[in-house]
Amino acid sequence: MRFTLVQTRIDTSIFDQRYNNDETGREAYDPKILLKVVLLSYSRGLISSRQIERACKENVTFMALSCGQQPDHSTVAAFVSSMKGEILPLFRDVLLVCEEEGLLGGTFFALDGCKLGSNASKEWSGTIHELRRKKDNLEKKVKGLLEEQEQRDKMEDEDEGGGRPSGGGDRRRQIEKLQKKADRLDRWLKGHDAKIGKQGREIKSNVTDNESSLMVTSHGIVQGYNGQALVDSKKQVIVHAEVFGEAQDHHLIPPVLDGAKQNMEAIGCGEEYFAGKTFTADSNYHDPTNLKKCDEEGLDAYIPDKRFRRRDSRFGVKNTNRLGALKLFTLADFQRYEERDEYVCPNGKVFRLNRKEVVTDGVIYRWYRKDRDHCEGCELKRRCIKGKETERKYLMVPVGSVAGNLTKAMAAKVDTAEGRRIYPQRLAVVEPVFANIEIHKSMNRFTLRSKIKVNIQWMLYCMIHNIGKILNYGVRDAFT
Repeated sequence: MRFTLVQTRIDTSIFDQRYNNDETGREAYDPKILLKVVLLSYSRGLISSRQIERACKENVTFMALSCGQQPDHSTVAAFVSSMKGEILPLFRDVLLVCEEEGLLGGTFFALDGCKLGSNASKEWSGTIHELRRKKDNLEKKVKGLLEEQEQRDKMEDEDEGGGRPSGGGDRRRQIEKLQKKADRLDRWLKGHDAKIGKQGREIKSNVTDNESSLMVTSHGIVQGYNGQALVDSKKQVIVHAEVFGEAQDHHLIPPVLDGAKQNMEAIGCGEEYFAGKTFTADSNYHDPTNLKKCDEEGLDAYIPDKRFRRRDSRFGVKNTNRLGALKLFTLADFQRYEERDEYVCPNGKVFRLNRKEVVTDGVIYRWYRKDRDHCEGCELKRRCIKGKETERKYLMVPVGSVAGNLTKAMAAKVDTAEGRRIYPQRLAVVEPVFANIEIHKSMNRFTLRSKIKVNIQWMLYCMIHNIGKILNYGVRDAFT
């Protein structure tokens, strides 16, 4: 059925302009056949173009699907990498079939992402200063090896009966290898400036793929991309998929929602398709930028803040620190002296006003601190300071909130009985989607470089996920 779907419901004429040969030259592979081969390969966990080439030569299913043409790995890789203009229409064609088959509920949506490594080495990451220093260290090492080689050559000339010292060839190869790395860094530094993050500060660049980023995952730190998927709850169909070279999800709801709206409009749904619909995302998305977008789109959104579990008795989170089951001090344990605008800690040390107004997540705080040496050797420090490296205690006292505070309103909404009922449903909607893609389809890393190419690969996998939904839940005889 999946092959009949590609044959009859996906418009591959969008490839014609690129795959129509001139009067001379070898006849091009049919893009419809290449698309079928790639989709079948990805669905079986074959992501490498060399694996796909081998399957077309050895696997009878692939041989029949490719009509015995046996495209080589460079052909397959070029086909996937060049689908910048075609991937979105293809994704929408499959999404349209999902809509016609009644697989979209259109009432409840969940957003999440997975951070996957890409075809880039994190060893080539660093700030501009760090990369310059690395280049200088490589050149210094090359210079030292060259001087050492000159000394050895000089000793060889002076040695009347001596031959060439052992290891000379290995040393030359080592010098050439290090010099190539230094030259590569030098060329890259001449053509690139510092990479600035959303906070206006420099973040680490990457020489191999500068659009990727260092990301913290459950398997450690990887150099890769953040693959986002917005999922409809009815049959877990992905309505929009996109990768970002950002580790944080703080600013990703606006582009994802805009992309999803365009997709739904393209398949015949109205501009207000998402208005009033339930939208869920985890606490990583709790940011004023994201909340403002949900408010503008009229979504019934449930996006908790980082502390929502502490306020929910179902999670059983206690007020303890990692060093032991000790109850931590709260603001109520600090004595307030209004006439001096000071606080006194349980050990009798004074906190004086440091800043009158600090705005964090829409909340206005007054910031108090005491002398650094007051916390040294304090027997109550374990109940007062959480981090081992923190030198002294600060007090952030909330005194108000910014008008129209979306973060506070969202936190209160999630804390309601209705919010606590709705929000946990996101786990059953979106998590199985990533389990299917990462585990069943073996999509555990991207094999391409640059955001455009990686986005093609991510959307192909999300297409395959949606095709699987059509196969499992669609009308069986719809394409026969």
